Amino acid sequence: MDLTRLPFRLAELHAAYARGLTVDAVVVEAHRRLAEAADPGIFLDIVPLEAAQAQAAALPPFDPGRYPLWGIPTAVKDNIAVAGRPMTAACPAFTHVPAEDAEAVARLRAAGALILGKTNLDQFATGLVGVRTPYPVPRNTADPARVPGGSSSGSAVAVARGIVAVALGTDTAGSGRVPAALNGIVGLKPSVGAVSSRGMLPACRSLDCISVFASCVEDAWSAFRAIAGEDRADPFSRPIAWREPAAPPPRVAVPVATDLHLDDAAAQAAWAAARGLLPEAREAGITELLDTAKLLYDGPWIAERAAAFGDFAAAHPGALHPVTQQILDGAARFTAVDAFRGMYRLAEHRRAAEDFFAAFDVLAVPSVPCFPTLAELEADPIGPNARLGTYTNFVNLLDLAALAVPGPARPDGLPAGITLIGPRGSDAALAALGVDFIARAAGAQEGRAA
Repeated sequence: MDLTRLPFRLAELHAAYARGLTVDAVVVEAHRRLAEAADPGIFLDIVPLEAAQAQAAALPPFDPGRYPLWGIPTAVKDNIAVAGRPMTAACPAFTHVPAEDAEAVARLRAAGALILGKTNLDQFATGLVGVRTPYPVPRNTADPARVPGGSSSGSAVAVARGIVAVALGTDTAGSGRVPAALNGIVGLKPSVGAVSSRGMLPACRSLDCISVFASCVEDAWSAFRAIAGEDRADPFSRPIAWREPAAPPPRVAVPVATDLHLDDAAAQAAWAAARGLLPEAREAGITELLDTAKLLYDGPWIAERAAAFGDFAAAHPGALHPVTQQILDGAARFTAVDAFRGMYRLAEHRRAAEDFFAAFDVLAVPSVPCFPTLAELEADPIGPNARLGTYTNFVNLLDLAALAVPGPARPDGLPAGITLIGPRGSDAALAALGVDFIARAAGAQEGRAA
């Protein structure tokens, strides 16, 4: 079997294992693919080959029914604890070695996954660009002159390069969706609290999610189901009542023209092509939803980042990336009164979201409005980052679920995609629609090729 041609997807890997492929061989192939990528920015820590092979040898007998992620190479963002491996959150001064796995990582292992390494990120998960790291920046898989997206940059690139089949990220403002869009893969951001955040270093603890990257919706869903579930030891874990997918066709909304904020003709063309693949989509105003995002970086929620790592920053002057420090410094301008006023304003936005999703099952938006270059970020570290969050920043604040999926490419060949957004508990419905959308996109591509 030529492993260099084997897609690292659950179905293909499990079929190969059933035919006699060894997990040891897959581990060796994953290391070979990483070496071939020649990108030192993807991982901040690699489980040595011998240790990874020992993980493989310790797996129970092959039983994908009982162990749905059996033998699946997996990576973990480096703000999520993996026992015995260094955890940095992309800040060298923060480096320590956790004694226990994060709950989500423990559930990955229980499902049979192999943890191959810890991935790079925007420091302390603060950013959507993937360049706010003191380590080498992961290279965008479509164009190395473009940003890889963040904050879960390394996780997305590891999946997009086929080094791993699944990777965990985190998502507070879009970190599980933006890098997926910029690298042409799937990013599943679950309902808040559906996956335990115990063992994850928070960014905004009341909003954070552990997210999943994969090359297809089916793999992302399998990994999500393996790690989802209430964790009574995590006070932010919440039980969830799953909503079954709506009878077709779902009621899909897309933004009206005045709520489309796409930066160039290439982004506009990709969105127009994607919209044409959505079943019976209707235009709707989403200004009230988009305005919610102002609370995250222009409002008191920025102070929640100070609650997460402000004490560390104060005790270690000069340890933070300059842009991370600049953002953290902005927390000082908010008071407790501002926080309560922000909560009142958020309650108004959430009521508007409830009304919106009483009329629609799903909101489909462009995943990102722009595709910044590294040069643009060097010239302006803040502006392009803010633009990337246009269609992501509001989602966790409004307690919504989201799924970023690849769609028709831009005319310049860069990846593009859409994000499907629904109310809490709509995760399964979004996955079903995501599978359908990708199939439609593939069919349209085959039609054009013919």
